Amino acid sequence: MSFETISIETDDRGVATLTLNRPEKHNSLSARMIDELTAAADQLGSDGSVRVVVLTGAGESFCAGGDLAWMREQMAADRDTRMAEARKLAMMLKALNELPKPVIGRVQGQAFGGGIGMMSVCDTVVAVDTAKFGLTEVRLGLIPATISPYVLARMGEGKARRVFMSARIFGAEEARDLDLAAKVVSADDLDAAIEKEIKPYLSAAPAAVAASKALARSLGPVITDTVIDDTIRRLADTWETPEANEGTSAFFEKRKPAWTH
Repeated sequence: MSFETISIETDDRGVATLTLNRPEKHNSLSARMIDELTAAADQLGSDGSVRVVVLTGAGESFCAGGDLAWMREQMAADRDTRMAEARKLAMMLKALNELPKPVIGRVQGQAFGGGIGMMSVCDTVVAVDTAKFGLTEVRLGLIPATISPYVLARMGEGKARRVFMSARIFGAEEARDLDLAAKVVSADDLDAAIEKEIKPYLSAAPAAVAASKALARSLGPVITDTVIDDTIRRLADTWETPEANEGTSAFFEKRKPAWTH
């Protein structure tokens, strides 16, 4: 399958690099990218030659969250359309989360909103020390609903509540403290750090790695269809509030929303 918004390159060891490839848009998640990432997860999961997946972004950002054009469409959409679009994002994250290969996040730049969700479905993450992060949905009168099962599974409730509803921007060291990143390194050391994460898997039995990952998922926080459905409903409810209307309108009008002091 050919892709427009992502790329996949696999070396002779079976290490596949999955790159979000919209650098001019800071790798924001468009409808097309969401569809392509879902297809990529299926492709990589079924490819017996792939041993490890490295998830990264092109350009200066890892993933800046939702695409602005997509957000404009959601402002004008009806409830059913909003829920359908949210479900596509949820299924993409689920597909990456359940990919039967180790997924290593190579976070070379900033990650906001959906970008935090993308980090949270990785098995481990190495981030550059200059990166900035944030769950910024509440600035728009929205909630980080669709990504929430994965963010909470990664951080745990206590740590997530430090950043989940404040929209506060935080740095790489705090991302490590929150368990969002496992390691923080300089940009010059990023590729070497990723290689250190890759190497052990090349000596491990692929089927046993996949079974161990499935075991860990089964014993961790349960992310069922019921949980996903509830997050989609909550997001749809929030889109219909006066705050969401004010927040998204203010964003596109480049003004402060009414609640800002």
